[in-house]
Amino acid sequence: MGQNAGGVEIALDECWDLVAHEEVGRLAYRLVDEIHVVPVNHVVRDGVLLFRTSAGNKLLAAALGEAVAFEVDWFGPHSAWSVEVRGQLRRLEDDEHERLDETVALPWVDGPRSDLVALEPAHVSGRRFKLRRGRGAALPV
Repeated sequence: MGQNAGGVEIALDECWDLVAHEEVGRLAYRLVDEIHVVPVNHVVRDGVLLFRTSAGNKLLAAALGEAVAFEVDWFGPHSAWSVEVRGQLRRLEDDEHERLDETVALPWVDGPRSDLVALEPAHVSGRRFKLRRGRGAALPV
């Protein structure tokens, strides 16, 4: 696969490895006429993204079966990558809670986060990019 304006595609297994090694990503979901984008710390287990949450919009999106997207990005001085996972959220039942190890499932923010949510993927894709940075590089719009 060659480098082009859209970057180089990342293989599925490597996409999951990259997402698993990052601790936080952004979850995007729609409720009625609004699109929400929120950071969540997550873990990957058996090809599923898992995270804790409290009662609110993320659980409502799960209950409504809304399509969601999750993205993790990284960039360095000369290169970057981005992985997107699209699918649906599902609230895990109490008997499924053992899927999250307590040490990696602790939320980063204070407050109760007793509900566990799974993002079950329908599509996973990623791309690597070579960056042109410095004085001669184009500025972001």
